[in-house]
Amino acid sequence: MGLLEGKTAVVTGGSTGIGLASAARLVAEGAYVFITGRRKTELDAAVQSLGSSATGVLGDIANLDDLDRLYDTVRDRGRGLDVLFANASIAEFARLEEITEEHFDTLFGINARGTLFTVQKALPLLNDGASVILNGSTNAEAGDQAFGVYAAAKAATRSFARTWANELKERGIRVNTVTPGPIDTPGLAGLAPDPERPDDFRRQLGGRVPLGRLGRPEEVAAAVAFLASEQSSFITGSSLSVDGGLNQM
Repeated sequence: MGLLEGKTAVVTGGSTGIGLASAARLVAEGAYVFITGRRKTELDAAVQSLGSSATGVLGDIANLDDLDRLYDTVRDRGRGLDVLFANASIAEFARLEEITEEHFDTLFGINARGTLFTVQKALPLLNDGASVILNGSTNAEAGDQAFGVYAAAKAATRSFARTWANELKERGIRVNTVTPGPIDTPGLAGLAPDPERPDDFRRQLGGRVPLGRLGRPEEVAAAVAFLASEQSSFITGSSLSVDGGLNQM
């Protein structure tokens, strides 16, 4: 028996990286998992890797019609929703003088607005005692150059978790944030200033971490599984840092 035997879960942005690793861990713990992704090829490959306990729903959390379609699919299964990992997010660099409307709207549209409506539209399906987990970032508490809009959107996510934990407590629904530091994902490589030298960027980031390396998606997935399960039954409104000590020392 896994920690989530018989439970139903949703993982947004579940095609790659932290999302896919988390979906795989939830499946391993006994859950049936719905994952979303914006690219069909990656989504199909992810579902195939997860096996018969997963369904993929193509869509973008910034598009409310896509969210409705996701939850219609979950509703059709008839078991409600026990775990929601609002993982989908996007990161881009831009210094203050470089920020455009498009940059702001994209990052806040997905990371803040998209996260909000991902959770709001799940409310009718969430079973009492469900667990909602938001994907945060150590950048929300830092002042790294060129990450201002991303950090602000992730700070909004952290604030949402506190408020929603308070608003949903009467139903026994717990809301927490998992807060990764630099994790070795395909998305991280895409942030490298020099696309020809992504390994240099990885080494630079890993060198800032007290444990001396980048995190692995599976390490964040373990924290997600903990927050999803009854092992964290007295934890809500919190932020669980998975950052190798980056923001702790």
